Amino acid sequence: MSFLGRVVFLCLIVLYGCRRHDDQQQAMFVAGPVTNEQVESLHEEASGGALLNTFDCSHPTPPGTRQYFEYLKSRGVTHFKVLLSWAQLLPSGLPNQPQKTVVTCYQSLLTQLLEVGLQPLVVLHDSAVPDALRSRYGGWESQELVNKFEQYAEFVFEEFGELGDSWVTLSSLDELKGAELQNALDAHATVYHRYHQLFPGRDGQVSVGVKGSQIAVICDTQNLKYVDFLSIKVQYDCNSGRNLAEELQNVMGKCGQKPVLFYEVNINDCSPYDFLSDTKTSTDQNVIGLDMMNLLWPVDAIPKRDDAVRNSLVTPTCSVTYCKTWSNFATVTSSQRDTFLNESFPADFQWATSSESFKVEGGWSVGGKGETIWDHFGHQDMAFANQTADLACDSFHKVDYDVYLLRGLHVNTYQFSISWARIFPSGHRSSQSEKGALYYDKLINALIDSGIQPVVTLFHWDLPQALQDHGGWTNTSIVEAFKDYADFCFSRFGDRVKTWNTFSSPWVVSHAGYGTGEHPPGIKDYVVASYQATHNILKSHAETWHVYNDKYRAKQGGKVGIALNSDWAEPKDPSSPEDIAAADRYLQFMLGWFAHPIFVDGDYPATLKAQIEEKRKECPLSEPARLPVFTPEEKKRIRGTADFLGLNHYTSRLVNNSDGGCTPGPQAVGDFQAHVDPSWSSTASDWIYSAPWGLRRLLNYISKEYLNVTKVPVHITGNGMPTDYKGDTLKDTSRIDYMRSYINEALKAIHLDGVNVQRFTVQSLMDGFEGPQGYSERFGLHHVNFDLSDRPRTPKQSAYFYSEVIEKNGFASKKQLVHVREVNNMQPHRVSPMPPSTVPSQAKDVWRKFSSQSNFQRKLYHYGTFPHGFSWGVSSSAYQIEGGWNADGKGPSVWDTFTQKPGSIPGNPTGDVACDSYHRLDEDLYMLRALRAKSYRFSLSWSRIFPDGRRTSMNQKGVDFYNRLIDGLLAYNITPMVTLYHWDLPQALQTIKGWDNTEMIDIFNDFCDFCFATFGNRVKFWMTFNQPYTIAWSGYGLGQIPPNVKNPGIAPYRVAHNLIKAHAKAYHTYDDKYRKSQGGLVSIALNADWIEPKDVNVPREVEAADRALQFQLGWFAHPIFKNGDYPDAMKWHIGNKSELQGLSGSRLPSFTEEEKSFIRGTADMFCINHYTTKIVSHVTTQLSPASYEYDKDVSEAEEGDSPTTVISNQRAVAWGLRRLLNWIKEEYGEPEIYITENGVATDSMNTFDDLDRIFYYKTYVDEALKAHDLDGAKVRGYIATSLMDSFEWLNGYKVGFGLYHVDFTNPNRPRTPKRSAHYYYQVIKDNGFPLPDDEKVLYGHFPKTFNWSTASAAYQVEGSWRAHGKGLSIWDKFAHIPLKVANSDDGDVACDSYNKIDEDVEVLKKLKVSYYRMSVSWPRVLPDGTNKHINEAGLNYYIRLIDALTAANIQPQVTLYHWDLPLALQTVGGWENETIVHRFKDYADVLFSRLGHKVKFWITLNEPYIVANLGYGYGTFAPGIVGKQYVAAHNLIKAHAEAWHLYNDKYRATQDGIISITINSDWVEPRNPYKQEDVDSTDRYLQFFIGWFAHPIFNGDYPDLMKTIVRRRSLAAGLPESRLPEFTPEEIKRINGTHDYFGFNHYTSVLSFPIDMGNQQDYEGDRGTGVTHDRTWLESGSSWLKITPFGFRKILKFIKDEYGNPPVYVTENGVSEKGPVDLNDIHRTHYYENYINQALKAQVLDGVDLRGYTAWSLMDNFEWASGYSERFGLFFVNRSDRSFPRIAKNSASRYASIITCNGFPDPALGPHECLNPEPEATSAPPVTENSLHTTVSVLPLNMMVDFLGLELSPQDAEVALYVIFAFLLVSALGIISVVYWLLKIKKKLRRAPTDSVKLERM
Repeated sequence: MSFLGRVVFLCLIVLYGCRRHDDQQQAMFVAGPVTNEQVESLHEEASGGALLNTFDCSHPTPPGTRQYFEYLKSRGVTHFKVLLSWAQLLPSGLPNQPQKTVVTCYQSLLTQLLEVGLQPLVVLHDSAVPDALRSRYGGWESQELVNKFEQYAEFVFEEFGELGDSWVTLSSLDELKGAELQNALDAHATVYHRYHQLFPGRDGQVSVGVKGSQIAVICDTQNLKYVDFLSIKVQYDCNSGRNLAEELQNVMGKCGQKPVLFYEVNINDCSPYDFLSDTKTSTDQNVIGLDMMNLLWPVDAIPKRDDAVRNSLVTPTCSVTYCKTWSNFATVTSSQRDTFLNESFPADFQWATSSESFKVEGGWSVGGKGETIWDHFGHQDMAFANQTADLACDSFHKVDYDVYLLRGLHVNTYQFSISWARIFPSGHRSSQSEKGALYYDKLINALIDSGIQPVVTLFHWDLPQALQDHGGWTNTSIVEAFKDYADFCFSRFGDRVKTWNTFSSPWVVSHAGYGTGEHPPGIKDYVVASYQATHNILKSHAETWHVYNDKYRAKQGGKVGIALNSDWAEPKDPSSPEDIAAADRYLQFMLGWFAHPIFVDGDYPATLKAQIEEKRKECPLSEPARLPVFTPEEKKRIRGTADFLGLNHYTSRLVNNSDGGCTPGPQAVGDFQAHVDPSWSSTASDWIYSAPWGLRRLLNYISKEYLNVTKVPVHITGNGMPTDYKGDTLKDTSRIDYMRSYINEALKAIHLDGVNVQRFTVQSLMDGFEGPQGYSERFGLHHVNFDLSDRPRTPKQSAYFYSEVIEKNGFASKKQLVHVREVNNMQPHRVSPMPPSTVPSQAKDVWRKFSSQSNFQRKLYHYGTFPHGFSWGVSSSAYQIEGGWNADGKGPSVWDTFTQKPGSIPGNPTGDVACDSYHRLDEDLYMLRALRAKSYRFSLSWSRIFPDGRRTSMNQKGVDFYNRLIDGLLAYNITPMVTLYHWDLPQALQTIKGWDNTEMIDIFNDFCDFCFATFGNRVKFWMTFNQPYTIAWSGYGLGQIPPNVKNPGIAPYRVAHNLIKAHAKAYHTYDDKYRKSQGGLVSIALNADWIEPKDVNVPREVEAADRALQFQLGWFAHPIFKNGDYPDAMKWHIGNKSELQGLSGSRLPSFTEEEKSFIRGTADMFCINHYTTKIVSHVTTQLSPASYEYDKDVSEAEEGDSPTTVISNQRAVAWGLRRLLNWIKEEYGEPEIYITENGVATDSMNTFDDLDRIFYYKTYVDEALKAHDLDGAKVRGYIATSLMDSFEWLNGYKVGFGLYHVDFTNPNRPRTPKRSAHYYYQVIKDNGFPLPDDEKVLYGHFPKTFNWSTASAAYQVEGSWRAHGKGLSIWDKFAHIPLKVANSDDGDVACDSYNKIDEDVEVLKKLKVSYYRMSVSWPRVLPDGTNKHINEAGLNYYIRLIDALTAANIQPQVTLYHWDLPLALQTVGGWENETIVHRFKDYADVLFSRLGHKVKFWITLNEPYIVANLGYGYGTFAPGIVGKQYVAAHNLIKAHAEAWHLYNDKYRATQDGIISITINSDWVEPRNPYKQEDVDSTDRYLQFFIGWFAHPIFNGDYPDLMKTIVRRRSLAAGLPESRLPEFTPEEIKRINGTHDYFGFNHYTSVLSFPIDMGNQQDYEGDRGTGVTHDRTWLESGSSWLKITPFGFRKILKFIKDEYGNPPVYVTENGVSEKGPVDLNDIHRTHYYENYINQALKAQVLDGVDLRGYTAWSLMDNFEWASGYSERFGLFFVNRSDRSFPRIAKNSASRYASIITCNGFPDPALGPHECLNPEPEATSAPPVTENSLHTTVSVLPLNMMVDFLGLELSPQDAEVALYVIFAFLLVSALGIISVVYWLLKIKKKLRRAPTDSVKLERM
């Protein structure tokens, strides 16, 4: 029989004879056993002597057996019979006397079988009993022999049990009868039990052999339960064959569905086809396998070792594995195939989604990332619509956003790839980018923090372009490069990453990248390059696996595999053997190309090699393919290098046989063609069609073909489909259908086929850049809006579907899976009854305590965390979000009625659909999971539960909805906080006047009773009413909201009365009926603004503020929390007003004593809703008409200094919350407080980047933290309002409070997280605001040589503007122009320093500075700006000043130019005129020559940015020129360079000084750090600021970014050239390097964002950057200057990195104040402590070469356009005293102490001598330059202490204490001493006070 015929035979056998019904039993195709004839044949020479038929290990196993087994494996055999010889193993019959050589022989034989992929079918006993036993006991009639057999079996299992899973105890029972048969069966049963006892965890099977005709001995007895399958012997010939089917049916009739193995098949005198045709009629039997020996070859056709024979066996036909797999499913009907399996996945199944670096990250050149081949591809306009991956999803900046989505999905695993070029930009370790590694650190850490395991793919197609330039994957050197890259990743991330894919879909790389050229690198070479790329990829993979295995596995314990992609291939014509074989080849050319070397034998599949070789022979003139060859060592190195097989599968193909000719490519070389069935569902991709059943078949194929050899699991690493980018992208039902079907097929493979699948990965997390298709195809579970720079991510319907699958762990009924966690009971903390409040209340102390705070004290941020168990939550309410207004029997509410009436609200919005939460519960749970909220506050819709408001109308579907919601919350450990009534009264109850009817008290109680009974076993936190104030006043007073009753003088009080009583009754119902069993808490949610008196110093205003609070909050809180009655303030005012109005009694109802007792104490906690603060003052209001509003006698106003919001009269006044919480604490006896609503509205157009909301939460939550930490308020929870945008009552949908944006124009109501959602998640995660590293103090010291300085500038301090020949400056003129300077101030006198050298030097000495930075007035020295006339008087002033400084041991730092240009030079153009370069050089020459021998530190220019931009750009500084900044800057830079060269060439050698320029810059952070365009704006901001001047001087020219932008915009505007002047090459050379240090001025930081100024041709238009500030940043006296110490360190680090770490001297740093003078300038002390500490960090931790620090400024002075209104000085200058005394502020003392300490001594080391007020006393050893620097969390540096009624710093208080002690000591000694001692005391008193004390007294 031909080989092809046999293979066809085999397929038919599999199809008909081995059909499996249980789908869990592995098919068995059995060969063997080894015979001695075969052994002889394998030896290639006859062995002498007679041979037994079966090889019994009486002599060694020959080497050729492995070849024989491999041959069998190639023919499709799965199992091999091994007949053990009892006589050979135990000749004596005793287990303790084995024949060891025989044991070893069998072990070797079994091991060889396993190594080639064959499973042993081990037969314990087939022939002879050991002679020793037979002679003693006889045969099976002996019970003793039975016992010995059992001992023998025990021995066999001990020696060989781990090497086999299939066992036959006795090969045949045919010859036994009677007692012999029964003993044998008993022995078998005992052995059967023993095996399963020994190996309980293995899937082993035990059987016994029997003829088919004798099956009754098994099946008609109890013995049937002692076999795992039936081993039947079949004798077949043509004459008896017709009875075979009947015989099999007889067997099944007796044996049921017990699996059948044709253990032995003997076919005589006819073709196996005949046997097959008979068994065809028996395909309903549960046949699991058969003996193949007679079907594969004639008995004597044994393969020789001869190569020719071996090669003849390799024929391009269907492999047995494929045939078996395909045929197992071939006869299944489509309905059977598509039957849905409603089961669960294994408990530990891993659910994942994925992304790939180049598809999502963006940031293509950020942080030093190298270009990839995909970057190159996109930049060559190769993708759809010329799209690129430059920004993609911006995931590089959005780690938090992406992990947020993953939490919502509820996946436990996230697969992502690392960008090789982001880690190693050039592809090699030498180029390693730390910023790239930090990005992946951040991602991995964020995943782990969220309980998500990272799965990392090392390579997903994005090869560094630098490597491709050298051949990429075709260059063998890449193997070592990839290995090194992987080694780095393992070492860097392996401590956290435990699953690695080396490659993902490498077939695509080889095929599309190096074969067809469709993908980058675009190489079209399927002859050589494609195969070479695969060769190198395989070797790279193997080397990577070995690196991990050898270096990291033992320590890290991870797994390394490879993710291979493959379609399933189905024969196009199932009846065609050629198509079947072609389908097999398709798989070998796709999957086998990579899988076979790794998982089978280290080499390419035989089919692949044979096919290519055949093609090469067919095509000698045009080589179609060149397959590289692995060496034996490489094969060994590659084989088995995977801990799992990752599978990327998307679709299937129908394959037919074809003649491909000599054309290159897999289809032509493989002689096949691929097609799709037109009935398969299509997708947006022309290569993906939905054929889910293919996944199950492919998994079965993989399991048989690859995983029998290498026993590893399968991870489905990619499965998904794309939808089109147009249309309804969110309602992706086609993706849901696809996912449901494919996931279910994986489930079938696990449950029905036993395939070890451990993970399912849906591709992908979000839409991304899909290669050549760009963004036109969308694979994401989340929609990404690529039209918006925010790149918002919105869950599609498929995301919700997938999260539901994950929640259920498959498709089992949800009822089976819901396990609601046990809810712990809560302990109430009731407030004891309290006396009524006084008028005003005792809580008025809150105003005394807080209202006098300075803005600095009020805004100082507090870092800390809330207690463990703090309840973080979000809120909603039924009417605002649920929709479904009449769904499932819900009754109408008053809000339904109101909104459905046209004109009720502008635009006629309704809550009919709202957010549709009634139908989208899973979507709401998704959001809550993502937030990791601890609690969710929602309300029950009364009319959904009781449609007409009464129990008799109970609506079960409404109840079911809330049950699902509550159970869903608890399933994710979210505490439900339920509001029973949130304004949506059933309309039926309003017909009886609603809350104005006392009947409502009982009706409401009945509703509450039902809710407690129904939900109370799970709900432990109840609020009866939300904001009863709003119900009473807005609903029944103003009539603004339903029920729209306008009766302001009476109804609000009646309604409130009923609400309070209804609340109390509901509370008592819970207390009496449910508390004991349910253990929950009940309260009421009250609302209050904070009320601040207009003037806290006026008692009447304080009383008015207190009264306003009592009328709003006390109205309800006072009865409930204090004494059961209204506040006296209310009763008094309303009673008096009522009497004045002529009424017989008060309009305020009264409670009876019984009611008071009933109401008092009916709350277990204090729930408060708060949004804003009001300013009130007392007024006498009108008597008519009667109104609650007029009863209060107050007027309200907004707090005008705080930010507005989109809701009028609702400013964001964060500090009011702290005061309100304190007031509640004081007024109501320190209750436990839950902030149950707090939030801010933004305009509906503000969709995603809601910075205002972030600032709101950042400030308000911090005020709550202050109240808790600093004031002792018992704040237990915080609820952010609200979860999502919703129906906002009278505002409809115009505004939104949500953390999620809801698109109300889309019927799907998609929910997209705003930036605030990510921020709030972080707050929850951190449990507040832990002290960040930026705020931690570094204790340590600057180098001993560190320069401490302070500064001033000539025009700002000197005065004497016309004295002694001084010329006019541009500032002299500018200050005398009206409206140019604030308050019409000028510098005519300034601080009069021209006449106060001694005073200035004296205060410098007190500061302890070693340097003083000063500037020379150019017109004072050269009145007309030229050196034609030197004003000696002016020059003499500077000589005297410098001499005085030198005499005081203070070194001068002289600035040549600090903005006061001689007016004469400005008249000829000033800095616009290039001649000024030489004028400045001449001026410098004068100073160098006359002062240079005294001055060793020169600064050419101070802040040229200000000169150019404010003086010549904006015109706000002198000389007031507009639009000429680029020209001015150009000349400034050149002037500096010339002055530097002058000094360098002419003076340096003799004077030995240093010279440079002082450049200023803010630090900048992106307004939204998650947005690439905001990050880009920071780069522009810096380059157009510091880079404008530093880059030419330190790097040679203007920044490239600046040059490019200005030129592009200039040309676009039609200009012939760039508006930015260009330096000539000679100028570049002359300017570059003109520095001895980097002089740097810094004050503050900003937040930047992009702005498009159209065609505006100026600096601002070019920079395209706007700035703002963080609201939490402390303010100063200057609007532009916020206190941001962290920025100082960052910009110093920037200078180091950007400009080569030059020596840096900080030449200005300081802060201003404005308004009344306060010498206790705590904000400045805070500023200097924190900024200087950041400078220390920059030096110590960042390696910045910082040499000196200068405080700006020495004294208050003329601050340019601000005049004297802004004061920066360490010393106050009293300008009202014409002697201008310099008076030290407290900050001067602190700065002096920092200088004395040369930094910050560690308090943990004890008091340092530098802080000791008596210098001669030493309490600590001196600190050396090498002292340790430690970073610890400490209290803020500016913390003040109360000392004798004064707020002093700890250091000042210590000094004061010493002084007081000294005075006491002096007094005591004076009483008892003589004059001699008195004289001594006077002397001591002159000596004792320290310098710092003197500073305080100045």
